[in-house]
Amino acid sequence: MSDLEQRLRRLPAFPHPLPVLDAAVLPDDPTVLFRAWLDAAIESGERQPHAMATATVRADGTPVARTLILKDIDADGYHFSTHRSSRKGRELALRPRTSMLFFWREFGRQVRVTGEAVPLDDAASQRDWEGRPSYTGTPNPDWQRYALRPDEFEFMQAREDRQHTRIEYRVGPDGWRHDAVRTPAG
Repeated sequence: MSDLEQRLRRLPAFPHPLPVLDAAVLPDDPTVLFRAWLDAAIESGERQPHAMATATVRADGTPVARTLILKDIDADGYHFSTHRSSRKGRELALRPRTSMLFFWREFGRQVRVTGEAVPLDDAASQRDWEGRPSYTGTPNPDWQRYALRPDEFEFMQAREDRQHTRIEYRVGPDGWRHDAVRTPAG
């Protein structure tokens, strides 16, 4: 075992006690559970609870991830922004399917939200641009606000025994369905 491996194994894991995700009492709508977890992270004072790793796919099929900020959640979906001409903007234009991954360490929680990223109208994009700290009063025609319209969620609640609780939601013709995902022992 290398020195690095030993050091990594000694790092602290999650804080104690961890919340419990009870698969028997889940809401029908995954956004209800997402909002509850996000609200808990905000209220706890966790730094940047709205930060998310966002994954897109290059033209050659290579997945690429970077950290972005969740701007809002509404009937259109989960909002984020970028320049149309940026790498992620070009990747979204080519392949709009994307995933967001939120991680709230202090609760041992993560949520993956997957779906299609849909460009919102120019008015929404410019309102977002005007709200940025670097806004100078000049519109930015390259700025784009997107809404990820989810069709999958995976909620993971860590457990001290590493047998983490995972719940997947998938949308179908009759609405959202959820199932527990078994984590193999080990």
